[in-house]
Amino acid sequence: MSAVPELRITLAGTARVVAGGTTYGEALEADGRSVVAARANGELRDLAARVAEGDVIEPVPVGSADGRAIVRHSTAHVMAQAVQEIFPEARLGIGPPVENGFYYDFDVKDPFTPEDLKRIEKRMREIVKQGQLFSRRPVSDEQAAEELASEPYKLELIGLKGGAADEESVEVPVGGGAGELTVSDEESVEVGGGELTIYDNLDAKTGELCWKDLCRGPHVPTTRSIPAFKLMRSGGAYWRGSEKNPQLQRIYGTAWESREKQDEYLHLLEEAEKRDHRKLGAELDLFSFPDELGSGLPVFHPKGGVIRRVMEDYSRRRHEEAGYSFVNTPHITKEGLYKISGHLDWYADGMFPPMELEGAKYYLKPMNCPMHNLIFRSRGRSYRELPLRLFEFGAVYRYEKSGVIHGLTRVRGMTQDDAHIYCTRDQMRDELKSLLRFVLDLLRDYGLDDFYLELSTKDPVKFVGNDEDWEEATETLREVAESEKLELVLDPGGAAFYGPKISVQARDAIGRTWQMSTIQLDFNLPHLFELGYQSTDGSRQQPVMIHRALFGSIERFFGVLVEHYAGAFPPWLAPVQVVGIPIAEAHVPYLQDLAKKARERGVRIEVDASDDRMQKKIRNAQKSKVPFMLLAGDDDIANGAVSFRFRNGEQKNGVPVDEAIAEIVDAIERRVQV
Repeated sequence: MSAVPELRITLAGTARVVAGGTTYGEALEADGRSVVAARANGELRDLAARVAEGDVIEPVPVGSADGRAIVRHSTAHVMAQAVQEIFPEARLGIGPPVENGFYYDFDVKDPFTPEDLKRIEKRMREIVKQGQLFSRRPVSDEQAAEELASEPYKLELIGLKGGAADEESVEVPVGGGAGELTVSDEESVEVGGGELTIYDNLDAKTGELCWKDLCRGPHVPTTRSIPAFKLMRSGGAYWRGSEKNPQLQRIYGTAWESREKQDEYLHLLEEAEKRDHRKLGAELDLFSFPDELGSGLPVFHPKGGVIRRVMEDYSRRRHEEAGYSFVNTPHITKEGLYKISGHLDWYADGMFPPMELEGAKYYLKPMNCPMHNLIFRSRGRSYRELPLRLFEFGAVYRYEKSGVIHGLTRVRGMTQDDAHIYCTRDQMRDELKSLLRFVLDLLRDYGLDDFYLELSTKDPVKFVGNDEDWEEATETLREVAESEKLELVLDPGGAAFYGPKISVQARDAIGRTWQMSTIQLDFNLPHLFELGYQSTDGSRQQPVMIHRALFGSIERFFGVLVEHYAGAFPPWLAPVQVVGIPIAEAHVPYLQDLAKKARERGVRIEVDASDDRMQKKIRNAQKSKVPFMLLAGDDDIANGAVSFRFRNGEQKNGVPVDEAIAEIVDAIERRVQV
């Protein structure tokens, strides 16, 4: 009888010797609950897989990013099994993990109803309790096709192995936003780029097959390793992200490493729903989306217009102080401009179709940078003019697919606070550092102060220019980002086609992350537009171009601020800063005189002279989230005072009028929240 071979491995940094045939789970002494998988030589593996000579092994905790993704993908399989047991005619699409959860697409006759989701979730809980085993087995393409002959979408994926499309996943907007993975990401969960594998769900007692699916894995050891899950909603989604393909039904769920973590997430969703800018925008009369205009094209109402004007005016003042020059460019241009810039080669899908006029094609502009290049190129430039900082609140139009449009945060018509800085290579580091500090300080002024940075690097396919310039630009941005001592996260392949970028990621009041400002370093568009300046030695040199959008877009930033403040804007941004509330009709003239004094100090104040009772006027002001209320009755008038009431319900009585106005003006000027 031959001896069992010994294998040398490295386990959590320590050299070990184990017997041949040892599984990763045995080597890690994993319970399948706190540790749900292994990372071997950088690759994720099932705990049931066997170790190999030289493996460097680490545990994958259930609460880690990879651990959560594995739990969520395993839960998606359980959901698909439950669906096919309840609806035997259902054909399987794909079921990847996504941020905070998972989904699975199904081809079914009728859309799923809320009652259907309850039945599916109940069956899922029964499957989890059964402790079915997730068992992986390699199969050939032919074997997979034979076993999955009744699953047409799986057969298509088998045929696409290694060549998944790069279209964006598009969801029909039924009750929520779209998935964020690209199709290639989603499909790789199923087929990957190597051998095909099928995961069998096996009865833990008998070993009999309960269900199976084409999948790359890994998975948790058994269904009992799924600690907490909940089905959220269903909606329509086109197969492989194309409107030309069949519309499937997508079920979304969430899954977590513990019931406590899931409860925290569900509470966050409840809070997010209360803060939904679309809901608050209607309640506070800020903006709307008339059907007559088209999807993704908002209009701002007077109160929303006030907030927007204040945002823009403050930004303009700060830019003037920082030495920017203001420019304006048209909304449309002949197609030749975007041929020069390369946008028609790399960005055409994001542009509206052209308009034919006088034998020429005109496009709505999707970005301002090509037009700013024309301004730079309009005359000869000297090194003495650099850095030249051009700034514009420029309206741009982008053809977002209908499934991803979402209130103000994903629109088709937007206004970018767009700046382009032209400088020398010697100036670019200092300019970038100053620019990043300027961006962060201005975002803090609007109430956001929890940041990290993301560095997006070259897409290996969609780019212009040479590797040397890209490497220099990327390393320069990395150096600048690291100088701020903030967390820096890499976004491989996420750059625009002309240069890498830093994105400022801001966390709001409830901890959600929003992409805010972007800073891009570009050596390529100046070359494409043949931009130049006269240097100190009289030679013609090419400037470096820095693209910068501080808000991203006014619309999106507006939506983020609505949700960050839950509609209760700080006084400097509030559309109505003060409401005067008379106790009786006789007190209205007194408050109107007070309002005149306040307006002379720049305060936005209204007097509620309606027939409503005082208590209802107070409730109306609170519902409108007005920061301050000034109440007046006989005693107040006799003493030249008011009762000073804050948005949170606190009240100070007998405050002299001039003192009350001064306190309001001080809060506005200091941009504090009340």
